[in-house]
Amino acid sequence: MSVIGNTELHFSEEQAMLLDVAREFCRDKSPMAAVRAQLETDTGYDAALWDEIVALGWTGIALPEACGGSQMGVATVVPVAEAMGRAMLGTPFISTTLAGQLLLRAGSGAQCERLLPGLAAGAPASLALLENGDWGNPEISCALGEDRVLQGTKKFVTDAAVASLFVVSVVYRGEPALALVRAEQLPAGAITGQTLIDQTRRSANVDFTGVAVAEEDVITGPAVVTALRDVLLLGALLLAAESTGSAAACLDTVVEYLKTRKQFGKLIGSYQALKHPTVDILTAVDSCRSFVYHAASLVTDQPLGKDAEIACRMAKAQATDTLLYAGDRAVQFHGGMGFTYECDAQLYIRRAQWSQQQYGDAQHHRKRLATLLLD
Repeated sequence: MSVIGNTELHFSEEQAMLLDVAREFCRDKSPMAAVRAQLETDTGYDAALWDEIVALGWTGIALPEACGGSQMGVATVVPVAEAMGRAMLGTPFISTTLAGQLLLRAGSGAQCERLLPGLAAGAPASLALLENGDWGNPEISCALGEDRVLQGTKKFVTDAAVASLFVVSVVYRGEPALALVRAEQLPAGAITGQTLIDQTRRSANVDFTGVAVAEEDVITGPAVVTALRDVLLLGALLLAAESTGSAAACLDTVVEYLKTRKQFGKLIGSYQALKHPTVDILTAVDSCRSFVYHAASLVTDQPLGKDAEIACRMAKAQATDTLLYAGDRAVQFHGGMGFTYECDAQLYIRRAQWSQQQYGDAQHHRKRLATLLLD
């Protein structure tokens, strides 16, 4: 039983419904045994389970009805991401959602009508944005020449091995642009898988050099810069929601262990030195959910304003720091066993280390917050 099940937050009707359905689905479909079964697989997720997620309509939650979606808005993705994080469920859900959001915000109506139905129907997609490992560096070196042939490599492309479509940030005619690349266009050996500390994730470097891009697959215009900024903030928000769920699950693991493990004839949960950090995790998780759902209430399909940016950055900084702390305490409380592969505690701290870096770590977001507040 969850130790934060009595925490009340005010959700929209859609969020409340999705949160209930998603929690039940993820709990039933992704027990820890199932999570561990996917650790050594190539894709990191169960394809049959992904088909069930698609059948539930989750891949089209934030997409327009005209493109096969539900048109419920990106905010309604947040409770699903939280539920997946709580179950440590690895899927291409977040990467596909963000790819769809970038297309929706920067692409033309014709491009959206042509490509978004495939994402709503469950075709995985991924963003290819990062080039130097620094989410705070806006410079783009990957170039699209006048002949519309790409030159450049992108790093840490999540779910690259299963993505059917890549949305690639490029420089085209001296301005930021987006190139749409299908998986079958990549030459052999273009995808180089990476070994990540979080074994529930899959990421790769992708070399797009030599890939020719059709004219209708190039997105240009002033909306590109705004859309790129916004999708990074949305990525931070969805990672915050997922991290909040994972931190809550980690707390459940800690509480269960403290209530069953005895040392010197006493339950270790009776020791004050363990009680206080556990309560710190509880209060931090509650705080995270407040941050996350406040940010969700401010994001729309329109360009994000200053308040939304502040809220997304606060949520990411708070949530990933909380997961990192919860994972660290879980490992420490389990003693020597906490460092072993067989102990579930190590899965949480591994996820924390990866999630901390994705879409900017806490220090990155606090630095941006200081600028927003004081400059």
